[in-house]
This record gives sequence, C-alpha cells and structure tokens, in this order.
Amino acid sequence: MSTLQGKKALMIIASHDFRDEELFKPRELFIQEGIEVVLASSSLKNSRGMLGKIAQPDILIEEVKVEEFDVIVFVGGSGSSEYWDSPVAMEIAKKSLSLGKLICAICIAPVILANAGILYGKKATVYPSEIDRLKAKGAIYTEKDVVIDGNIITGKGPHSAREFGETIIKILGEK
Repeated sequence: MSTLQGKKALMIIASHDFRDEELFKPRELFIQEGIEVVLASSSLKNSRGMLGKIAQPDILIEEVKVEEFDVIVFVGGSGSSEYWDSPVAMEIAKKSLSLGKLICAICIAPVILANAGILYGKKATVYPSEIDRLKAKGAIYTEKDVVIDGNIITGKGPHSAREFGETIIKILGEK
C-alpha cells in the first residue's frame, strides 16, 4: 500500500499541443503510487499532444478548486503558452502556494508561475528558450533538469519528465 494513496494531483494541459511525455510519464508514475489524477484544460474537447497522443480533460481550468488537490502540475509543450497571461492559471498558482500545496511546472510552463509572481527570488528551471522570461520576473534560473525551491518544483523539458514526476512523488511523500 502506497503512502500516497488518497492524494490527488491536478495536471493542467493546454487545449492543444501539450508535450506528451510531460503529461503521460508523470501521470503514469502518479497512478502507480495510488495518486488520483485529474486533468484540467481550457476546453473539455480531446487535446492532442505535440507528438500526437490524445488526452481527455476531466474538468475546465475555471472549475478547479485548489483546496481539493495535494499537487498542481502545469504541463508544458508549446500550447501551454495559452496560460502565460491567464488570470485563472495565475490565481491557481498563487492559491496553491498560499495553501501550502505543491505547485509544479515543466518545459515552458514555469513562465506561468513567473508571471503569477511566485518565482520571484526562487530557484527555478525552464526550457532554454524561456530563461529570459523567468529572469525578468525575478526567478533565479538554475541549469538543472529539475529544481525544488520550497513547495515549487520546476522541470526543464521532455527529457526530464520522468525525473520531474519522481521528484514530485518524493516530495509529496515527505509532506
């Protein structure tokens, strides 16, 4: 019996062009640990990943109740830029942090956290194309594949999806 049985993860994906590995690899690891996974997006229509896999969102991002989850994950991929300036996404990020939840983002999705103001003075990583966006919002860019700073976990990109998922599981298990 996993110590993570009964935990809930929210994974937020773009309505199209999420990065397949960044959703499916951590999600598979979470499920293996007994974590319930809920998918949210800006649309309830099937979402196609950049590599062609399909994901079916469970709820709309507007319906997210942060208090119901132990961890919130913003999945990357080129489509995740739809949330960079989204008031709903930023509110989820801020509320997650204020409630002591784990707030995580991978690939270009850490820009959402930076734009929400929660990476200011924090160590974080991001896909190399977006380093300047993080630094512009006061984040301390770190070259590592996965970076933990308090309750914030960031991952660099598709190649780090497994390590990102494993890190979230490890930190969740310590809470």
